[in-house]
Amino acid sequence: MKGYTKPLIVIFLVLLADQLVKTWVKTNMYLGQEFHIIGKWFIIHFTENNGMAFGMEFGGEFGKLALSLFRIAAVAGIGYGLHYLIKHKYHRGLILNVALIFSGALGNIIDSVFYGKIYGYESWFHGRVVDMFYFPIAEGHFPTWFPIWGGEEFVFFRPVFNLADAAISVGVILILIFQKNYFKEDVKDDVSLNSEIVED
Repeated sequence: MKGYTKPLIVIFLVLLADQLVKTWVKTNMYLGQEFHIIGKWFIIHFTENNGMAFGMEFGGEFGKLALSLFRIAAVAGIGYGLHYLIKHKYHRGLILNVALIFSGALGNIIDSVFYGKIYGYESWFHGRVVDMFYFPIAEGHFPTWFPIWGGEEFVFFRPVFNLADAAISVGVILILIFQKNYFKEDVKDDVSLNSEIVED
């Protein structure tokens, strides 16, 4: 179990927090209800989505089933990758970030696979992912000269997301930021006769 303790703790804590928050929102709020935590900038807004992270959709009943199965396959792949990284003693930061991604993906799979049946609104593999965090930090309108969206309203940051989505995003962003540290190779200097000091 050497090397597995910290990744497993990360996975357990993210999953526990994610499911506790989702369960509280699902059982104490009605769809569309919201609480303003910090003015208009941090809102708990209960919504559900049938699709991917941040509310993106993947059409129809077959699409929903396919997405759930794809998520399971993807998590299995990430889990194997995490095992490989630990076994081959990759950078600890990389391992923990992959653990974050794994836990986030697994958290949303729980919703997709089980929530429909648990809460009695759908069959297995057709559950909806519970989202609640909304940060509309800035609102306004695009200038009329702006291409495509000229004159239209914009909100930053518009997507409503959950802890699982956040874990995935943080893991990916940290890997991108620190990839040089995570994947650096030791480069050995070539030894030549000219570089050696020959003593008589």
